[in-house]
Amino acid sequence: MDKNDRKIIELLRSDSRRPFTEIAEKIGVTEATVRNRVSSLEKRGIIKRYTVQVDHKKMGYNTKTILGLDVEPENLIEAAEMIGKIEEVRNVATCTGDHMIMAEVWARDNSHLGKIMSEKIGSVEGVKNLCPAIVMEEIKV
Repeated sequence: MDKNDRKIIELLRSDSRRPFTEIAEKIGVTEATVRNRVSSLEKRGIIKRYTVQVDHKKMGYNTKTILGLDVEPENLIEAAEMIGKIEEVRNVATCTGDHMIMAEVWARDNSHLGKIMSEKIGSVEGVKNLCPAIVMEEIKV
């Protein structure tokens, strides 16, 4: 990867629908060059997918939580996979540090969050401890 690949990635990260002609103009190359580089970045697995970023509150999810979970070590992978299948869970990662699993959870309100944590996530085999941190305001997404 060179500086142009990095610039292309940053421009696509800020707007994945940005036209290749606009990217080409911004970095001083041809549209064909951008198209070829993006194709190469996709083939090499550097660009994995294109996504849509949504406003969770406008979708009716007023409580966004980063949830730290501790699980029995022998259940780590299976628990992470099961948690990832829960509708309100948006992202899941296994981690080092304070918690073995971190998950982003969207809920309608705090009551709904409590139900998700107790009835859905808390019932996953091996889950020992749930440590929610409710997001107050997002600064950078």
